Amino acid sequence: MPEYTVTLSEAQDKALQHVALSAQAWIDNAIHHRCDQAVKEIADAEVQRKLDAGETISGTREELVIAANIMTAVERDEAILAEMPVPDPA
Repeated sequence: MPEYTVTLSEAQDKALQHVALSAQAWIDNAIHHRCDQAVKEIADAEVQRKLDAGETISGTREELVIAANIMTAVERDEAILAEMPVPDPA
């Protein structure tokens, strides 16, 4: 499984400790919550795509997400930038 590291300034750490009983638990909860939202969004879109295509829907939400042909945020951003018109230098 991937692991991510977060680096906070001294002020950020102090502020987080002020609002959270456990900084690690708060960070874990925030990340898991956002990931759960994305899993639901992707799975819902994949179910709709399969319904529209007359395909069988099977598996869990996580299995649907893993099998979905989706772009990363970086890929989507690059595609959008590639479609933007180049300004005329004149």
